[in-house]
Amino acid sequence: MSHSALGEFLGTMILILLGDGVVAGVVLEKSKANNAGWIVITAGWAMAVLAGVFVASALGAPGELNPAATLANMLRGTRTTSDGLTNMAAQMAGAFAGATLVWLHYLPHWGETKDQAGKLACFCNAPAIRSTGANLLAEVIATFALIFILGMAFTTPAQGTAAASNLGPTFVGAVVWWIGLSLGGPTGYAINPARDLGPRIAHAVLPISGKGGSDWGYSWIPVVGPMVGGAVAALVLRSVLGG
Repeated sequence: MSHSALGEFLGTMILILLGDGVVAGVVLEKSKANNAGWIVITAGWAMAVLAGVFVASALGAPGELNPAATLANMLRGTRTTSDGLTNMAAQMAGAFAGATLVWLHYLPHWGETKDQAGKLACFCNAPAIRSTGANLLAEVIATFALIFILGMAFTTPAQGTAAASNLGPTFVGAVVWWIGLSLGGPTGYAINPARDLGPRIAHAVLPISGKGGSDWGYSWIPVVGPMVGGAVAALVLRSVLGG
């Protein structure tokens, strides 16, 4: 495995361990964080992204941790197809591994929690109001915002200094937090196919006490929506910035 793929694997694993971990802490019964609320979840996910990017970057990986971001970079010509597909596979595997660690970490709490939908929420997303078109559009818009904002923030203008040049992973985590607060309500803001699909597969195959179904009927939306949003953002960035 290349250093880039290893970095994407480990970075995504940490992303999911801390991100799904904060959801589990808030949702699962008898957790000390039970019922801590949406602000805690969005803040936890933002810091999870920050930690994951640091881990990936230490190994020389791009720190995308997100197939939608990888696709956007492929379309913008900053990532080769071969490297992009390899990193996407590593991200998906890392997400599965991170979700497995969350299951192990909260092992006594699954049996204490009767809410099957709540258990599923510790792994993947579900909409607040189930409406296929609206749910898909929400994921497209939120992911577009993520990729577009980051693309603009880290672009070096004619003056010679990118707006976020000295902020790096901290700014990435902050943008994820802002999106969660502003746009996360309708679907839980997957904005990352690996973040949803890898843990959803883990939910399906792990012997989680008292679990229900893995909601495969919804599962394509957190994959297709972010990929479309990332692709549209890449095309807009190319149009606005050139290249």
